[in-house]
Amino acid sequence: MKRTQTKEPSFLGWALKIAGASGLTGIICCVAPAVLFMFGLVSGIYAISFANFFYHEDGSAGLGAWILRGLAVGIGVVGIILYRRKQNQCSVDPKRKLRNTVLASVMIALLAISFYLSLEQLSGWFFDNYIVPAQQADYETQKTAQ
Repeated sequence: MKRTQTKEPSFLGWALKIAGASGLTGIICCVAPAVLFMFGLVSGIYAISFANFFYHEDGSAGLGAWILRGLAVGIGVVGIILYRRKQNQCSVDPKRKLRNTVLASVMIALLAISFYLSLEQLSGWFFDNYIVPAQQADYETQKTAQ
């Protein structure tokens, strides 16, 4: 049976997909309540309590946040392994394969960290400017209703 040569995987496309998935997984604890609040699916109180599940009262990362960060690293590692397997299916020079794997690993790590930090800043800004004031308004409404 004749083996067909497959096309070499897109280096940048692969890195962007894996880094995006990894970065989003690591910060989903903050992005999810912000998105749900933005679309009006949850109140400010619920959005804050959802995020509090992942963080301690002093703002430091709790067990849930570390689990998500571990999952993010796992997604990055699996992505690199899959990229390497995909590369092994085509006839690429071994030195070039190694170079591409190292570059993909560095690119995925840098992009994932950048994506994570950007979303962390954006969600922090959104919480401070929209969710916390809505939470305080919800508390005031509850106080006056009693």
